[in-house]
Order: sequence, then C-alpha cells, then structure tokens
Amino acid sequence: MRRLINQRPGRGGALMLSMLPFILVVCAYLYYSHARLLENPGDKLLPAPATIAATVHRYAFEEDERSGDRLLWTDTGASLERLLAALSISAVAGLSIGLAIGVLPYLRAAIAPFVAALSLIPPLAVLPILFIVVGLGEAAKITLIIVGVAPIIVRDLAMRTAELPNEQIIKAQTLGASTWQVVIRVVLPQMWPRLIDALRLCLGSAWLFLIAAEAIASTEGLGYRIFLVRRYLAMDVILPYVAWITLLAFTMDWLLRLLRSKAFAWAAPGA
Repeated sequence: MRRLINQRPGRGGALMLSMLPFILVVCAYLYYSHARLLENPGDKLLPAPATIAATVHRYAFEEDERSGDRLLWTDTGASLERLLAALSISAVAGLSIGLAIGVLPYLRAAIAPFVAALSLIPPLAVLPILFIVVGLGEAAKITLIIVGVAPIIVRDLAMRTAELPNEQIIKAQTLGASTWQVVIRVVLPQMWPRLIDALRLCLGSAWLFLIAAEAIASTEGLGYRIFLVRRYLAMDVILPYVAWITLLAFTMDWLLRLLRSKAFAWAAPGA
C-alpha cells in the first residue's frame, strides 16, 4: 500500500506545484481586476496590468521631476542599506552573545533572563522612544531592526549551543582544550549554519520593522513610498512595491540558503 507520506514529486512536478499558488493568485487578480474595471473604468483598487506596467516603467526608468532620481532604485538602495546594516550588526551580536550564554553557565544565569525579556518587548512599541533618544535619522531605523531581531538570534543560538552533545565538550577538555579553544574549535563551527537559519527566520520581521520605521520618519525608502502614495489610493504604485519587497526578501532568503548549502554542506539534513 502506497502511503501518501512516502510519495514525493519529481523535480518537474515539484517546480509546477511550487508555481501553482502564484499562478492562482495572478489569475484571481486578473479576473477581479477585469470585472471591477468593466463596472467602473476609473476603479483604483485593482488597476489593470497595463496601468501597473506603465507605473513600474515610470518609477524604474524615468527620472523624477522633483529629485531627478529613478525612484524605485533610490528607494531600494536606501532600504537595503538600512536592512543589511541592521542584519549584520544583529548577526555579530547574536553570534557572540548567544555563544557566550550557551557556553558559560554563570553568564547564562545572569543574562539569559534579561535577553528573554528583551525579546518579548514589541519593537514597534519602543519606536517613539528611539525617535526621542536617537533622533529621526538613520540610526533610529537601524536600531529598531536590531532591537527586533538581535534578541531572537541571541536566544536561538544560545539554545542551539546548549543542545550540543555534552560529550563533545568533555572530550575537548580531556584533550587539554581551554574554554576559548572549546568555543572556537568545537562550538563556533557548528553555530555558523544555525546563524544563517536564524537570519532566514528573522528576515520577515526585519522587513516589517524597516517598513514601519520608514513609514513614520523618512524621506526615501520602499516603506516611505508606500505610505506616501496611500493617501491617493495609488494601488498601481503600492502593489508593485509590495511585490518588489517580496522578491527582494525571497532573493535574500535564497542567497542565505545557497550560502548554507555551499559553505556548510556537512550540516545539510541527512548529510
């Protein structure tokens, strides 16, 4: 008897299945957009594909009359600069503090509860505090992402470190390894792939905090542009920007997954 749990699609079948939800969403949009525009040609909620294409061309390839910039690329560059800076700082903090908490019992007892409490604070709730303390510049936006992402990475890596087989630690010490050598030679190599996993899981939250910060106080960025045009119900701008953000996030996730598979093939499931 062939059980469903043991049936796996082939490579072509898996590709088709992965594309099916996207195709259904596009078909549903085209259907409802056509229906609404037939009823009201001036409808702005679901603009026609031709209208969206014209808007994308204007934002991506034509210079803005006020600034002289190609707005899509200017906004993308500003948002990615903030996001990558925040994720880099969060990764360094998460790896160093997470390893320290996971390896050192005294430090775990002193810091782990504080990090746990910090990770449960809604980052958007402290956004006004950041604006008051740090100001409305780039530092506040980057700090918001760090506040939202870094504690999660710290907790994840601390728990992963604590889950390492105790036999590895004992064996390294039996061979004469110091605490520093145990961390560098035994623990750290096994935490690199887990750091990448943690970053992948935090990407969605990082984008959320970035969009929120840009919407409140910014003069450029993907989030800023979306909230700027919403007052005009400019769905021909909002929808492409949302799709572009999704594509950027998906690409970042794919690159991290590729890095993990290439650099740490030994950590792949079933390896």
